[in-house]
Amino acid sequence: MSGINKEEMTLEAQLERLVRRYPQLAPLRDKVQEAYGLLEAGFAAGGKLLVCGNGGSAADADHIVGELMKGFYLRRPLPQEERQALGEVGEKLQRALPALALSQHPGLSTAFLNDVDPYLVFAQQVYGYGRPGDCFLGLSTSGNSRNVCEAARVAKARGLHTIAMTGAGGGKLRELCDVCLNVPETVTADIQELHLPVYHTLCAMLEMRFFASDEP
Repeated sequence: MSGINKEEMTLEAQLERLVRRYPQLAPLRDKVQEAYGLLEAGFAAGGKLLVCGNGGSAADADHIVGELMKGFYLRRPLPQEERQALGEVGEKLQRALPALALSQHPGLSTAFLNDVDPYLVFAQQVYGYGRPGDCFLGLSTSGNSRNVCEAARVAKARGLHTIAMTGAGGGKLRELCDVCLNVPETVTADIQELHLPVYHTLCAMLEMRFFASDEP
């Protein structure tokens, strides 16, 4: 473990920690719980998460993938039989929740935006990667980023669970997604500062759900 005690290794404790440290996010508590439920259901069924955003939100998408694909608070050791089969490598690898940041495929993205439509670079990837029961998370401080909105439309049509992270208004994404985590700020930098503790909480809750039983 890294920086968390046994008492905090519950879903409820993570939600309490969020609202204690960021009281302005208390009104979003139920929405965070709802978003967690969609993500938990997707991963439990063997699905994956597709994440996208622009600029600072693209960096946040990378950050989310990093917390899910390796240990966050916990070590996440492989099952014993896998460690034995893989030898030394198996002692170093960690269990993962599969997630993809859609901004990290420049060859595909630049080809599609040049040859077809720059606003559909995320939507094309959602169509190609997404399967019913997977989850989509779109980050847009305004809630109106066209490429993120188009990706959300495709995700919905493909049967993915859809989550948005936005600023106070929610924008168009609010209507396009199953859950909208619209933090109570209107300035881009301030919105992004509150997005981080929200997605950290979601990642921590997912880690507790899937990996806490592996801890000694």
